[in-house]
Amino acid sequence: MNAPDRPAEPRLTSLSHGGGCGCKIAPGVLSEILKGTARMPMPKELLVGIETADDAAVYQLNDEQALIATTDFFMPIVDDPYDFGRIAATNAISDVYAMGGRPIMALALVGMPIGTLSTDTIAKILQGGESVCQAAGIPIAGGHTIDSVEAIYGLVALGLVHPKRVKRNADARTGDRLVLGKPIGVGVLSAALKKEILGPDGYAQMIATTTQLNTPGPELAALDGVHALTDVTGFGLAGHALELARGAGRSAVIDWTRVPQIAGARELASAGHVTGASGRNWAGYGRDVVLPDGFDPADRALLTDPQTSGGLLVSCDASVVDDVLAVFRRHGFAAAAEIGSVGEARDGAKLIVR
Repeated sequence: MNAPDRPAEPRLTSLSHGGGCGCKIAPGVLSEILKGTARMPMPKELLVGIETADDAAVYQLNDEQALIATTDFFMPIVDDPYDFGRIAATNAISDVYAMGGRPIMALALVGMPIGTLSTDTIAKILQGGESVCQAAGIPIAGGHTIDSVEAIYGLVALGLVHPKRVKRNADARTGDRLVLGKPIGVGVLSAALKKEILGPDGYAQMIATTTQLNTPGPELAALDGVHALTDVTGFGLAGHALELARGAGRSAVIDWTRVPQIAGARELASAGHVTGASGRNWAGYGRDVVLPDGFDPADRALLTDPQTSGGLLVSCDASVVDDVLAVFRRHGFAAAAEIGSVGEARDGAKLIVR
């Protein structure tokens, strides 16, 4: 007798109330949650902690080595389980690169709705993550699993960096130029995908950018003129540029016409295919963003669009912009572009879009 057919599994994205880095708690809500938390005394070896909402913690081990520790996990942004695992792993490892470091190992964080998803589907998610770690040259050395209502996957990522090459998000200087490594628009494409209107070309672009490891990080950190690094993720280009500005106590200026975008993203945004996180981001920090008159709502949606596994944002001396772009090109980041500058401290910690 043949075994009864297993009921068709639901789409992975149908199990998530918000996919990818769009799952992040809105910046305004997060600030409210954290404002009353106790501040523990920090040891002198802790080179980077929670002070400026940086990408990872950094702890000095000795004169030559500092340990980078970070974690990132989220719910499905795509329906293909293997691609979901690849995207989540790439996103998690990115924070090590954003500190200027080299990843050394990872731990898996796995929460899956057992009984809703097959073991084969769950295995494919983990295999996708493993493939990215292999590409990064690191092992998944352990982890933790739970039975969860929503599918959740990510990594704890650990890396090493020389203490003098740690790149924080708070060390931008007046006159610096801002360089972005990847095009924006991932959140818009993910919203279109969830509504089943994203075509094959759009999906291919989305996967290509979200699974591209931010490997230029250590090489950028070695350039004398690079002062600050971060990566653009759930708070969007505006939110992460604003964090960079706040950390340095300066303004950040973005030339909107120079910001690279995934092909078709603006058209999709104009048609209303935007994430709820985009609006929550604006509600959380929009008071500190100065927009030009007549700035189109679709452009604002892209400015605040949550990026899953987004690009590195570099603050560097004007004299090394060409060197920074050359590093990106060597690592295969064809869309990398200079998008703005860092202003005077007297202007306040604001983001100005021109």
